[in-house]
This record gives sequence, structure tokens and C-alpha cells, in this order.
Amino acid sequence: MKKNVPEKISCLRQAMVRHNLQAFIIPSSDPHMSEYPPERWKSRQWISGFTGSAGTLVVTAGKAGLWTDSRYFLQAEEELRGSGITLYKMMQPGTPAIPQFLINELSPGARVGIDGETWSIAETRRVREELKKKEIALYTSCHLVEEIYTDQPVIPENPVFEVPVSVAGKDTREKVREIEEAVSRYGCNAILLTALDEIAWTFNLRGNDADYNPVFVSYAFISDKEKILFVNPKKISFSIKEELFSQGVKIKDYTEIHSFLRQLSFYYRLLIDPDKVNRSLYDILPEDVFIREAASPVALLKSIKNPTEVNGFRKAVINDGIALVRFYRWLEENWQTQQLTELDCIYKLKAYRELQVDYVSDSFNTICGVGEHGAIVHYAATPESNAPLLADTLLLIDSGAQYRTGTTDITRTTALGTPTPEMKRDFTRVLKGNIALSRARFPAGTRGSQLDVLARQYLWEKSLNYLHGTGHGIGHFLNVHEGPQSIRMDENPVALQPGMVISNEPALYRAGQYGIRTENMILVQEEERTDYGTFYSFKTLTLCPIDLTLIERSMLSSEEKEWLNNYHRKVYKKLAPYLTTGEQEWLNEKTRPLL
Repeated sequence: MKKNVPEKISCLRQAMVRHNLQAFIIPSSDPHMSEYPPERWKSRQWISGFTGSAGTLVVTAGKAGLWTDSRYFLQAEEELRGSGITLYKMMQPGTPAIPQFLINELSPGARVGIDGETWSIAETRRVREELKKKEIALYTSCHLVEEIYTDQPVIPENPVFEVPVSVAGKDTREKVREIEEAVSRYGCNAILLTALDEIAWTFNLRGNDADYNPVFVSYAFISDKEKILFVNPKKISFSIKEELFSQGVKIKDYTEIHSFLRQLSFYYRLLIDPDKVNRSLYDILPEDVFIREAASPVALLKSIKNPTEVNGFRKAVINDGIALVRFYRWLEENWQTQQLTELDCIYKLKAYRELQVDYVSDSFNTICGVGEHGAIVHYAATPESNAPLLADTLLLIDSGAQYRTGTTDITRTTALGTPTPEMKRDFTRVLKGNIALSRARFPAGTRGSQLDVLARQYLWEKSLNYLHGTGHGIGHFLNVHEGPQSIRMDENPVALQPGMVISNEPALYRAGQYGIRTENMILVQEEERTDYGTFYSFKTLTLCPIDLTLIERSMLSSEEKEWLNNYHRKVYKKLAPYLTTGEQEWLNEKTRPLL
């Protein structure tokens, strides 16, 4: 792919000339603002050769640049080498934001093009307002990629399948009722849903149109008059169609969304999420339709797992824990004698997961980095980069799976051979942060940004840090990254609520040496009610031992040791009944008390 990048950039520039555009911007998203878009919409990857999930390509007559965040700096440097595309490291000193770059490069009166189908309303507005400062115009109906990408993949036609109420906890009718109640609080009687995970959750359906996320290409319109799922009818079986009909849902073809929206009457008071609805859909809405913009209430409803969903997560982490125990035991017994590599580990871990009940797929591309590769936050091993496992290094594996009862996400860092004192100190600081967050107790109304420091404090003491968030929401047999909640330094107004499942993943990366991350999934639960209000806490869900050989024991307090010992007792108790005698003996050793 890389050797064709300059040619593709040249073809794009020729198309820009035909349309009188002085710049063109290609984001990573699809018409649904998906993190993992179906192949049909991986245009930025196709043109630039950069395979990371987040990045924006900007092309002018004389320059081409790719903007991405700290997770992908090292990966982007490697993949863009020789492409003629300059890497712009977002949020770093001296790196201009894309609008400022264009203001610097273009003259007043210049024209910048985008495809409004892959841009949200909010982002389009933000860029347009910035460009106006230099009288640069932004055009939102430019389909240049389609002109030059002649063999662009088709929209997937994979069949959709049901999630039974015994797993979902609520049927579609009940969920729709909750959505309508939430929409009415905004003074509206209709909502347009475009986020694929929100649609899948609402209708208790799943698909496999995108990598890792069990979603399907669709739109939805819910009002007090009608409930419509816009999807390719070929994807819907007769039994699913009957079930949807019984829940009051009509089916229309995916392509009919545009004509449907154009014909909306003034009766509708429509709620839309400007961060999720694409600009092209917004532009065709009739002027006499009242529009209210706000964050989608479905995101919050979906994030608060009901008791059935929480129970499903508990089943999923047991399945995952069994696979992880078998993998790490295999790793310990074979890494030296079989000359294993990063890819060997990825394939073997997937093989163990595939043997588990209810396994569907991995939940993201497994990150398996040994030594200096572990310092690349979103490293992706390839046949070219595949490194052998060497003695006296660290191995970082961040992985997860989609089970029919829930989604998992876990990171463990393992010592291969004898760790250095610095490795142990670094690992222990990260572990202390994980434990501090795990043990947190906080009042109702607390936001993730108010807790983030708990995970970073022991790193900050030594002027160390990591540049990604500490925690993201996790879907129930849905996207491994979901909102609206988070735990990170950036302010997020969404308060943590019981039922939310979040990752807890403090880390430390030493470029050129190693990376360390310890990640568990945690569940927000009510702890107690006092005269001072209602207080919440976290319950750790993930079941997998933490490498005791990497811990500098003198750095842990008695409370931290107690937490770790209790966690390891729980890991053994929950997993041992499913393991062989040999596996039980191995796990018993890995979860021995830390004195």
C-alpha cells in the first residue's frame, strides 16, 4: 500500500484542481462517526497508508500532512516513512491545529473541501468558523475520494442477529419508551440515531459490519408517531423482522434515510447529537422542522448496565480469565525454548479465547509489544516488525474479546527473565495508581476527571506521566470504547453512575526501552448512604493475576498489599473450578499472598 501513496496523493490533487479546491481534508470516520469504520469508509487509511484508528489527512497543492495523537506517534512515523506525508503530532508544542495550518498555507478566497457524510455537524462548524478568519470557504459536498478510489469496497451486507432479552435485560419496546421519555425532557418528540452502537443497543441486534465492534450499518428514527430502522433489508431475517414488528418497529432501506428526512413536516421537534450526526444529513433537514441539539440520551442509557447486563459481564470475565490463565501458563513454559515472537503470542491468545463459550471475536486489535515496542501505545505487530521475546525485557499485552454476554478489555505487563530495579519501581508506581483508583470511594455526582489524579499521583511524584486517558466506558457485547463517561485529565461533565463499566489503565512508557500498563475493568456501584449523601465505589471485574515478580514490595503500603491479596484470592476462587489440576497449581502460585 505504501508504495502507491504518492500516486494516490497525486490523483487527489488532480481531483482538487477539477473542483477548484485548494485543500481537501479526509478524517478517519464514516457516516456514523465510528471509531472502527467498515472497509467501505477507510479512505484516509487507503490514501495515506497509516492504519491507526485515529488520524486526519490534509492535502494542499504543495503539502500533505497527517494529524494524530500520542497513541500513534511512533506507529505513524514508521508507516508514513517515504510517503511524502508529514506527521503532525497533535497537542505537542509547535504543532498547529488543522484550521491554523490551512490559514497559514492558503490565501484569502481559497476553497477547502470535505465530504460532509464523514464529518459531524459540530466539527464542520468548528473548522468553518476558524477558516472564516482568513476568508477561506469550506465546502461540505465534495466526494473526491469516490472519484479516485474506483474499487472502493461496497457497504457490507452481513446478516444481523438478535440479542435475546435474557442477555439484554430489556426488550426493544422498553428501551424505546425510555428513549422517548428522555427525548421529551428536551421538549422534542423525535430523535435521529446515527451511532451504530446506539442503534444496536436500542433494537437488541448485533452484526459484523466493522472490525471488533458487533454493529451493523444503519440509521434509526424514533418519534411519538413511528419507530423506523433504516437498514439493508437483505441483512434482516424474517424472524427478526417479525420480532421488530411486534415491538412496534418498521424497517426501511438504509438508502431511504435521505428522502425520509427531506419529507419531515413541521410537526416534528427533532433532537440530534451534533457530535454524531453527519453534516450531509443535517443539510437536508427541512427548515420548518424544529431542531434541538444535545448529546444523545441513548449514550447515557446504554452506559448504565442493568443487572442482567452486569451478570453477563461477570460471565464474560470468567471466560476471558480461563483463556488468559492458559495463555500465560503456556507463555511461561515456552517463551525461552520455542523462540516465540509477538505474533506467536497474539495467535495463541486468540486461539485460547476462541475455545471459550460465547466467544464471538476479539474486541480490538491485540497490542503485543516486547521491549521498546511496549512503549508504543497502540503498537500493532506485523510480519515486518514482529520481534522475538528476549530475556530480561518486559512484555505488554493489551487485548480483549467480544462474548455474547459481554465485552472484555485487559492489559498485563509480564517480566521475561529478571527485571531491573527501575522496571520494578516503574511497574509498582503504575500498580499503586491502579489500586488507588480501584479503592476509591466518592459521592454521587463525581466526574471521572475528579478521580484521574488517583491513578497518576505516584507517577507525578517522580515527574512521570502517561498521555492517554485512565479509563473509558466499555459496552455490553458492543464497542470496547464507549461514552459518555470517562476517567481522564480532560474535563467531562458526565458523572459516574452505578452500572457503568469503565477501564482502569494507568501506564508508563519509556521510549526505546519498555512500556508498562496494568488494566482492569471496574464497575461503578453504590457503596452506602450517609448524612453526607450517597457514596459510590468501584468493583473490579477482570480476573487475571498481576505479575508478582515485577513488584517492589517495599513501595506498597499494608492497605495496598491487602487489596492485591484479596484480588488474587478472588481470581483463584472464581477461575479454579474451570481449570485442570496443573492449571490450578500454576494459578495458585501466581496468586500467592504478597507478605
